[in-house]
Amino acid sequence: MLPKIVTEIPGPRSRELAARLRRSESRNVTFLDAEFPIFWARAHGVNVWDVDGNRFLDLTSAFAVAGLGHTHPSMVEAMNKQAATLLHAMGDVHPTAVKVRLCEELGRVTFGRWNGGSAKVILGSAGFEAVEAALKTAFLHTGRRGVIAFSGGYHGLGYGALEACGWPYFREPFRRQLAEFATLLPYPHCFHCPFGNEDASRLGGDPPACEKSCLDQLEAKLRGVLATGEIGCVLVEPAQGRGGEIFPPAEFLPLLRRLCDESGAVLVFDEIYTGFHRTGPFFAGEAAGVVPDLICVGKALTGGFPLSACIGRAAVMDAWPESTGEALHTSTFLGHPVGCAMALASIAEHEKPDVSAQVIAKGARLLAALRAIHSSRIGEVRGRGMMIGVELVQGADDARPDSAAAIRVVKRALREGLLVLAGGPEGNVLSLTPPFGLADSEIDWAAARVGEFLTTES
Repeated sequence: MLPKIVTEIPGPRSRELAARLRRSESRNVTFLDAEFPIFWARAHGVNVWDVDGNRFLDLTSAFAVAGLGHTHPSMVEAMNKQAATLLHAMGDVHPTAVKVRLCEELGRVTFGRWNGGSAKVILGSAGFEAVEAALKTAFLHTGRRGVIAFSGGYHGLGYGALEACGWPYFREPFRRQLAEFATLLPYPHCFHCPFGNEDASRLGGDPPACEKSCLDQLEAKLRGVLATGEIGCVLVEPAQGRGGEIFPPAEFLPLLRRLCDESGAVLVFDEIYTGFHRTGPFFAGEAAGVVPDLICVGKALTGGFPLSACIGRAAVMDAWPESTGEALHTSTFLGHPVGCAMALASIAEHEKPDVSAQVIAKGARLLAALRAIHSSRIGEVRGRGMMIGVELVQGADDARPDSAAAIRVVKRALREGLLVLAGGPEGNVLSLTPPFGLADSEIDWAAARVGEFLTTES
């Protein structure tokens, strides 16, 4: 359904809740001003309603979680059935059968699909927990503390994950408390090439030659760090999500796989954002034909319950010692039965044969509509599947980021019934990760609205 605004944005109930939140929550958590935010009351499919009764078309999937749609019937049914039977158990002491089934399924849809190999799982609640489980696993497997991560990479904000974060904004306030085991290298990004080739790529240079030059330079940097013998892990997003919807050259992931094989380092894919068909295939790394040693998943795993997982090749995961009654890596809610039941329902939905094709077709339509917008504010429109970034710049001849324009668009979109986020380290990328079930009319309407906002910004 297209939005139907019935009151002002934000409405009186949202404003009242904002005032109460300002008094009760840490001031660093929720951004509050006169125009932002609305307070959600309910959601279904591709629509969200706020506490004032306004309906919005959601282009965020609530941080890429609700790819299959908000309050998807299968996940809601699984949640209600499990909650009515068993709401909580003792995940690492007296676990549940549903936890066993989920671990088996996670192994089957990853390493079982990729190479028929056996896999083992560590469950968590938040995405960063899966990443930190992967970092610990890599250390136990290799005995090497060093980690290679990439600029613009976002892996969550726990202290282990934060050390591998490619955003100075998040790291610098706590840098003196970090262990300094990570080396950050450039993530290849053709629009803002970290190796100085961006003008050629923007002005119609030879992309294959340009990519090869960049990857050759990156390979030299990687080999230099790996040669120290201290690197046990390479942590990477196959496509950067919060980093601004960045899609690297096709040979990037194969390069990492080759170098990890040569050096003995563990290759970790962070697919918390990109997993479960967000970019088209079941997992984004599959487009490059590369199998990691460990993969981290979350967000769309359940469609709306806090659950994450680190899944790995059994030979790597068995670096963990056999439990003697006290797990080295655990938590109170590990293997929560409600989350496990919802994840099983989610996996069953994602395995339906039409999901990938739907994502690819809908994403292509949205991408084409956005690329048809003529605005000097648009530096690049990029994307795969239902993960699209519209990078806003100062002007046609000035590729500097324009975060102020992105904020204005986000706020104007809200007033007109459209939920959009601004992403990227500079906050200048309109980040579009809609539910997969957007109707063609909704795609066309949303793209037209974004075009209107941007042309009036020019």
